[in-house]
Amino acid sequence: MQDKYLDAVILARRTLTKRITEFLIAAADGQPLPMAEAGSHIELRFGGAGDRFLRHYSLIGPLAAGAPREAFWRVAVRREDRARGSAFIHRTFQPGTRLRVSRPINAFRLSRRQPHTLLVAGGIGITPIFAMARSLLTRQEAFSVLYVGVEQAQMAYVGELAAMCGPGLAVFETGRQGMPDLKAVLSAQPADATAYVCGPSGMIDGLIGAGAAIGWAPERIRFEVFNAAHRPEDQAFEVRLKDGRAIPIGAGTTILDALEGAGVETYADCRRGECGLCTTAVLGCDGALDHRDRVYSAQDHARNRQMTICCSRITGRLLELDL
Repeated sequence: MQDKYLDAVILARRTLTKRITEFLIAAADGQPLPMAEAGSHIELRFGGAGDRFLRHYSLIGPLAAGAPREAFWRVAVRREDRARGSAFIHRTFQPGTRLRVSRPINAFRLSRRQPHTLLVAGGIGITPIFAMARSLLTRQEAFSVLYVGVEQAQMAYVGELAAMCGPGLAVFETGRQGMPDLKAVLSAQPADATAYVCGPSGMIDGLIGAGAAIGWAPERIRFEVFNAAHRPEDQAFEVRLKDGRAIPIGAGTTILDALEGAGVETYADCRRGECGLCTTAVLGCDGALDHRDRVYSAQDHARNRQMTICCSRITGRLLELDL
C-alpha cells in the first residue's frame, strides 16, 4: 500500500508580503513530487519529534500560464500573531528544513466545461483560486476573478494574477472601499455561472447568502474554508477513551491528529470539517462543545451528542468519546 506521507525538504522561501511567505517544498530523495490538480491541498506534518503540528495548505503551482510543470510544490503561509502553526513555520522553515507531507488531496475540485466560472478569493484564500485561474486559462474556458483583501500591499500574487487574467481580474481593497456588494457581483454573472470561493468564513457565508437572496441554486456556489480547526484562543484539554486511556490534546493539535499519534484507529477524509466521516459520539464533557464543522446544522450541534474530531474542540478540560 502506498504511504500517504512523503519525506520532504524546504527548497526555498520567499517573502511575498509582511505576513505571507512562499515556500517551495521538494522531495527529500530529489525525485519530482506528484502532480496536483487545481484546488488540491497537502498536509504538512512538522514540529520535531511526534510532528506536533499538522496543517493544510493549498498547492499553487507555476506562477504563469503555460509554464512547465514544476518538480516541487509551492505553498504560501500567512503568519497569524497568535497562531502556533503558522508562527512556527515562519520562524523555523529554512532551506534544508525536513518535514513530512501528504500526497495531494482534492476536496475542492474544479469542474470542466462550465459556461462561466467566477473565482472569489479572500486574503490567503487566493492560493487555490490562483491555481484554478491558471487551469481555466490553460483550458481556454470563460472565467473571472474577484480578489478581496484589506489593501493590495497585503495581497499575495496580485501582479502574477493580473498578468494572467488581465481585465478578468477585479481587486477589491476593503480598507479603502469597504466590503463588496456580493449580491451585485453574482447578479452581474452570466446565466448558469458557477462560483468558487475560498477565504474567511464570513466571506463564504456572505456569498452563499447573496446567492440565496437572488435565487441561485446552492450547488452553484462551491467553497473551501481555511483553518477551521485552529484559533488563537484554543486551549489544551484531555480526551478519555472507553478503555480508560487519556490522550492529551495540545492547543495547536486537533483531536484527530492526537488520537492518530497515540495509535487510536479513526476514520477521516477531508480533515476540514466538510465531509463528516470523522464524526464521533460524545459520552461526556466538562465544558461546552465548540463545533467547527460545516456538515451539521445548528440544531444538530445543539444536541451535543456528536462532534467532528478533525476540527471541533471543547472549552473545558475533559472530553469523553465513544472510541
